[in-house]
Amino acid sequence: MRRQYPVSVSCEVLEVGASGYFNWLHRRESGQGGPAHRLSDEALLAHIRAIHAEVKGEYGWPRMHKELLARGIRVGKDRVRKLMQQHGIRAKTKRKFVVTTDSKHSLPVAPDLVQRRFNPQEPNQLWCGDITYIQTGEGWLYLAAVIDLFSRQVVGWSLQPHMQTGLVKDALAMAKWRRRPPLGLIFHSDRGSQYCSHEFQQALKDWGMRSSMSRKGNCWDNAPTESFWGRLKTASVHGHKFATREQARQAVMDWMAFYNHRRLHSSLGYLSPMQYEKRWYEAQRKKAA
Repeated sequence: MRRQYPVSVSCEVLEVGASGYFNWLHRRESGQGGPAHRLSDEALLAHIRAIHAEVKGEYGWPRMHKELLARGIRVGKDRVRKLMQQHGIRAKTKRKFVVTTDSKHSLPVAPDLVQRRFNPQEPNQLWCGDITYIQTGEGWLYLAAVIDLFSRQVVGWSLQPHMQTGLVKDALAMAKWRRRPPLGLIFHSDRGSQYCSHEFQQALKDWGMRSSMSRKGNCWDNAPTESFWGRLKTASVHGHKFATREQARQAVMDWMAFYNHRRLHSSLGYLSPMQYEKRWYEAQRKKAA
């Protein structure tokens, strides 16, 4: 960071004193910042503020503590919690779920093969998908995503100015191209007309996938995608005004890259989706060796 911005500017932005930063830097470079050294509150606060800005205000103290540990900063969770509370640093809160599914149609509906069992044992066994929308100055931007429920990784997506069948089909096509799943994969969705359409159902058959759908009007039957939308909108959409669809698209893409590569999930042992999946594949190779 020192190569990009003056230390005085960085400290002012992070609301920490320059003297505290230089004292911490001196101790670290002189070898006094080992495991037994206690980082000052001022230096720790600088790290917390930097991470909080980096993750767009998504982390509360539990994830913040895990992130600090992952970065080699040894600190107690109670200290992190108290310091964040004292300085008003908290995670953004999610907004109430809003139903957007168009299920008023006469198209055939697939049975629920998942029954809220959202924990497959391997990657590419169970995917789920859904649609959300983002308001811009040019009109709505619609996002369809496909999530592998093993690691909660976003494996396919499509951003379009319309909510037609092509939106969800393109997202699934991307996931298929990137992941090359085995035959028999279950794709779980709501009963929206896009997913029930003949075109989308035929694509599932052509690609050797089985269709599964949640019950009518029950968002909890597709809870992982609803949780994903809540995180995305809290971090990247709420409080922002996008003049163009391109601005919104870039914000969404940036956040999804962060989500896949770096966002810590408590259900994954505080690993990111890609870290979790990487460890699983490494474990499989060791077993086969």
